[in-house]
Amino acid sequence: MRTEAGLANPMRVLLVQPPRCYWPYTSEGDNFLLQQALPALAAVARAEGHQVKVIDCMPLHVGWKSLYDQVRDFKPHVIGCGENHALYASEALRFFALCRAAAPEAVTVAGGGHFTNLPHRYANHPDIDIICIGEGEIAFANILRAIDGCMRIEDMNDIDGIAFSRDGEMVQTRPSKLVSDLDTLPKPAYDMMPMHLYGKSRYLFSPGGTTLHHSRGCTSSCSFCAWWTTMADRSYDADGNLKLSPRWRSKSVGRMMEEVEDLYYKYGKRSYVWVDESWNINPNFNYDFSQAMIKSGMKTKWMTFMRADCIVRDHEKGILADQVEAGLSHILIGVERADDDALKGLDKRFYAGGVARRAIEIMKEHHSDVFIQCTFIVGVKEEDNASLARQVELAQQLDVDFPAFHPITPVPGTPIFDDAIRNGHITEDDFDNFDWMSPVLDSDYMTKDEIAYALYDMNKKFVNTRWALKGLTSRVDYKRDMYIWFTKVSAKLALDAVRQRISPLNVEHYQGLVKPEWYDR
Repeated sequence: MRTEAGLANPMRVLLVQPPRCYWPYTSEGDNFLLQQALPALAAVARAEGHQVKVIDCMPLHVGWKSLYDQVRDFKPHVIGCGENHALYASEALRFFALCRAAAPEAVTVAGGGHFTNLPHRYANHPDIDIICIGEGEIAFANILRAIDGCMRIEDMNDIDGIAFSRDGEMVQTRPSKLVSDLDTLPKPAYDMMPMHLYGKSRYLFSPGGTTLHHSRGCTSSCSFCAWWTTMADRSYDADGNLKLSPRWRSKSVGRMMEEVEDLYYKYGKRSYVWVDESWNINPNFNYDFSQAMIKSGMKTKWMTFMRADCIVRDHEKGILADQVEAGLSHILIGVERADDDALKGLDKRFYAGGVARRAIEIMKEHHSDVFIQCTFIVGVKEEDNASLARQVELAQQLDVDFPAFHPITPVPGTPIFDDAIRNGHITEDDFDNFDWMSPVLDSDYMTKDEIAYALYDMNKKFVNTRWALKGLTSRVDYKRDMYIWFTKVSAKLALDAVRQRISPLNVEHYQGLVKPEWYDR
């Protein structure tokens, strides 16, 4: 990054999360959470000496008409927009089309997991000039330097980690190297974000929820997951084929404490949703950070994605209790499947042997105040009624606070996506249905409609009056609030289903996306 105070003629750089229809389990009345890429890239652009503006349309309630006006009035030289979810790709593309009309001279830059994994699809898109592939900070800084130096896009061959169009053909440059020391990145530019509008829910991740992360990447390469691919090491084999290797990195405890203290004291944030793919990979960090938090006296509540085998390891090392004392209040474990063979088929071999069951037993026996949420994948290639019954049986035995059943979804960048495309089961125009709630693939023994009805029936078995009463009477404030929130949202979804006359023939639409009232304003 540049170290000078600023440029003589700084460019205007605009970073945007455009309007989107929201998942039914997240609404404007509950808890829009901070997209970490926005303050991270804003900090990079500011460190390069440019004038930076960030528009996060969701908490600000900026609709498409208002967004057009703001883009036009800012007169940006560079516009960035990223998207990790295939589900929202169409809205990202709508935004880039808006930019062509509102700021036709601006250079548009797309990033995030979705565009990273489909550069061949978008490099020649008329409204996208450049795609950042993989981790974005270094590539974005180099793009800004090149544009500031009046370099033409078609001459940016020496910038690693990007794709663009030249004479109608995609040019993809060398893979960018990952940032080896995350502490060298500028601290997220939270001061450019509407921090007071995040985490306003009375119950969900309350009080004052926000996101943060200490690590990037993963040590695993599960075949259904695209999260790890964005932060993977990229290289080419002798035949020119792209090779992805999982890689995990972490900030230091000292750097992380600086970020937490900013969130806690400057912005009044007390509840944290860690967006690390796996928060608890390194036991040394887990212990040292927990000790630092305990000594700081800051009273916080955390929700984290945790690997079950690491939970077992930390319990055996005697350091899991430190994490709970430091603020761990809510864990999400990807149990995924009941059978070891199915786990191996998803490249989740490290969960074989009942390690998820053991981790949950540990949490319930030793740390019963922690809210336990688990995910289960249904609709895999081998799915039939018997395997679905085993999923239900496992969930009943585990008896966690919230079991979530999701249909397997062929996200771009995963082997499941490649297989589905190769076999003609989907096309690259089907992304609007990729909500992890609506099945988009048949199994060998069930149609996607049959899987949809099974999902509906499975959820009814668990989210019911008996389940709600168990949580609503909890003595733990955090647990009780989470049960209240899940009960309210589930009841609303059920009522909407009745109003829409949902039937088994139409059940795949039971949990569709919701358009905010301000969406088109």
